Amino acid sequence: MEVSVIYVFMFLVMQKFCIIYQTMGRSTGDDMILSYNDVVLRRSDLDILSGPHFLNDRVIELYFSYLSSCYPSDNILLVPPSIAFWLQNCSDKDSYKAFVEPLNLPAKALVVFPVNNNDDVTKAEAGSHWSLLVYYRTANVFVHHDSCRGLNHACSKKLYTSVAKFMGNIDSDVKYQEDQSSPQQQNGYDCGLFVTAIVRVICSWYTSSERVDQEHIWFSDVKEQVTSTTVSKMRNEILNLIKELMSVS
Repeated sequence: MEVSVIYVFMFLVMQKFCIIYQTMGRSTGDDMILSYNDVVLRRSDLDILSGPHFLNDRVIELYFSYLSSCYPSDNILLVPPSIAFWLQNCSDKDSYKAFVEPLNLPAKALVVFPVNNNDDVTKAEAGSHWSLLVYYRTANVFVHHDSCRGLNHACSKKLYTSVAKFMGNIDSDVKYQEDQSSPQQQNGYDCGLFVTAIVRVICSWYTSSERVDQEHIWFSDVKEQVTSTTVSKMRNEILNLIKELMSVS
């Protein structure tokens, strides 16, 4: 079905919003170091990965974009942080519907939303915690993975409540579940690394031919593969990935 003109217009407006959102709060001396797909990284983004710092939305978006290239599938949608933020906080029903429909959520089997506890749309990077909300169509469930004892529960439920009605399951209620077995961080800054590590495991699980446990879906994989050791390595892995992408750009 052809997307209407208004939907295309709203999508272009949202793309512009994402660009503005990415550049809010940036100093004029913060040089661009990489443009990858639709993601722009600057020097300060690289500095974040060089020390024990909270990951920002651009680093997470870059890794999501990279995973989309590693696991290419029309059934998988990794939603950029800026778009997930807008979906979580938009209060205008008409604007919301006009924007969300071009995402074609009813055609997706696996949809991943990064969740941030910033609820002020006028402030970029104002949040202090990342978590992950994942929709799996086969089980018709949204699963929330939070590495800090459910700190983002309210934000995750807010996003779930807003977007669930657009998933296309008109004959059944879309369930919500907190994964109580989600690996937990031991500091105040690695939440973004847990998000990147978990989404990588889920994408690998989904594309595997061994998806047989619908009841526990990817839970055992996350529990086994997302450990303090693997998460501690993620910072250098992403840093090296960026450097590799810079060398070929």
